[in-house]
Amino acid sequence: MFIIYFLRRYIPKYLDQEKMLADKDESLRKETGKEAGDDTTKYAQSPGVADSPYNEESYSKDKSSEDKPDIATLQAELQAEKDKSLRLSAEFENYKKRSSREIFDFRKYANEAVFKKLLTVVDNLERAIDSGEQQNNQESIVEGIQLTHKELIKLFEAFSIKSIEAHGTPFDPTFHQAVTQLETDEHPENTVINELQKGYILHDRLLRPSMVVVSKSVAK
Repeated sequence: MFIIYFLRRYIPKYLDQEKMLADKDESLRKETGKEAGDDTTKYAQSPGVADSPYNEESYSKDKSSEDKPDIATLQAELQAEKDKSLRLSAEFENYKKRSSREIFDFRKYANEAVFKKLLTVVDNLERAIDSGEQQNNQESIVEGIQLTHKELIKLFEAFSIKSIEAHGTPFDPTFHQAVTQLETDEHPENTVINELQKGYILHDRLLRPSMVVVSKSVAK
């Protein structure tokens, strides 16, 4: 911006000054017959040119006045930046506190939905116990336990928990845990022939492997 200002302000006047000097040089050459170079040097050093308002000293003063910073403006800008920094810092601190509180609440109540479902299971168990004590009937107790088991299976399905079907399948160490091996000719070798404890998966993640008995060929 300063260069454009300088060109617009000083170049036209400088050209006018040069034209004036050239005209004077031409007039002097006609009168004295001296070379134009000597006359140009003479008039370049004359008091009239030296006292011009557009000489080097005047230009230097104008430049220094234009480049001098406005202290009040700088202080205002600095204060504005400080205020902005303080606001950002306060907002970030509030964000950290809010995030920490949300994480704490999530960990504290993450199992709320599961426990709500388990309440139904507890209710069925209590009914089965009360019924067995009042009627002294084992069948009612068994029926209550079966009902509770069904409720648990529904609870597992609600949370995408599924049992692993292991019996009769080839042994897979990813989902099966072999407890022992049994020699037999009734099943192919390395086949699950008995399931001692069911395994479960959550979505595609193993919760617990199935504890199984694996077949092996009879030694001959």
